[in-house]
Amino acid sequence: MTSPWRTLPLWSLATVERKVIEPTDLGDEVVHYSIPSVDATGAGQIEESESIKSAKFRLSGGEVLISKLNPRKSRVVSVAASSLPIVSSTEFVGLRAGDALDSRYLAYLLQSNFVRQELDARVQSVTRSHQRVAPEDITHLNVAVAPLAEQRRIADFLDAETARIDGLVNAEQRVLDRLAERRTAGVVAAVSGGEHTGRRESTLAWLESIPEWWQEVRVGLLARMGSGHTPSRSHPEWWVDCTIPWITTGEVKQVRNDRLEVLYETREKISELGLANSAAELHPKGTVFLCRTAASAGYSGVMGSDMATSQDIVTWTCGPRLNPYYLLWCLRAMRPDLLGRLAMGSTHKTIYVPDLQMLRVPLPPLEEQREIVESIRQQNSRIDSLTDKVRRQIELLMERRQALITAAVTGQFDVSTASGRNVTDGVTA
Repeated sequence: MTSPWRTLPLWSLATVERKVIEPTDLGDEVVHYSIPSVDATGAGQIEESESIKSAKFRLSGGEVLISKLNPRKSRVVSVAASSLPIVSSTEFVGLRAGDALDSRYLAYLLQSNFVRQELDARVQSVTRSHQRVAPEDITHLNVAVAPLAEQRRIADFLDAETARIDGLVNAEQRVLDRLAERRTAGVVAAVSGGEHTGRRESTLAWLESIPEWWQEVRVGLLARMGSGHTPSRSHPEWWVDCTIPWITTGEVKQVRNDRLEVLYETREKISELGLANSAAELHPKGTVFLCRTAASAGYSGVMGSDMATSQDIVTWTCGPRLNPYYLLWCLRAMRPDLLGRLAMGSTHKTIYVPDLQMLRVPLPPLEEQREIVESIRQQNSRIDSLTDKVRRQIELLMERRQALITAAVTGQFDVSTASGRNVTDGVTA
């Protein structure tokens, strides 16, 4: 280090914003820093006050927010000034830097591996998805603090270097987006017989044309449609010795990525007694399923073994004229149309069973269905290989960013002579 550093408790360097208020008391609109908005955009978003159903912390701009929820995810954001009132979720702790602390330095300090690991070690819940720390766990952290002038030099350095890395990440993300678009377009082209000439206009909303000799057939004429059921929790004996795989909307989230064509295992299970004493049905291996509700609406898969499902999932057991994997790719090709045309509700999307009963698909001969499935598999395999490489590059860039921040705020190098392109070599913080 080139100048004296001190280790001090965070409470001696920053104050906590604790004023709680109802957003409707602040006017028609507010800037709301919620967990979803910070996860999605790294900032708050303008919302109608009436749409916010719980009390929030009142902010004024300039604070640094750190989430109490799942600290391993390191949600840290600086609050920008706004002409609108500003509020935040009570899942955040809002810190205002004191005279001896630069607010930008504070934000980087809270993003460091040291802080993330310290807080992760203090979580109070055993549920991995909903772990929290107490505000006191944050404010009582002992942190390394440089003199104010050096804090500002560190913040200036990290502003420049993290912006450079973020630019590289954004460029890689655009590559991912283009690969995803190519993947989707390839699936649509395959299930519409895109390689064939001699075409006619399709009557299906999600396809422009199909080969002249293909039919358009209602899925219900090709496959037996079924539904799911959730055995009552009021019968605890139904949930003892659970061995039967049971797909819920949470399980369907696992197959959101189209690379997973088959759901082989589920975390959820029901018992044979629960199955026998309820309306739940055991569907055979190869059954196609689709989720109808909420965030998983429109996502689909093929069962890799005999399974039951919850009531929010519909199934199709294919007959001899329909290949289940061909149906799967048709469902995935039509998903934007399903959600845009059939899903009801603004915040809780639901696709109703009568609409699903009327779904139609283009129907080539069975052998050609198999060829289409194989062509999609080969095409997606190539795209997936490229996608894996790009994702790994993004991971490496983010690891480099994190190591750079940690090294800078713990004084492992002098930022006045360093370049972010090489200072993380050998850094394992």
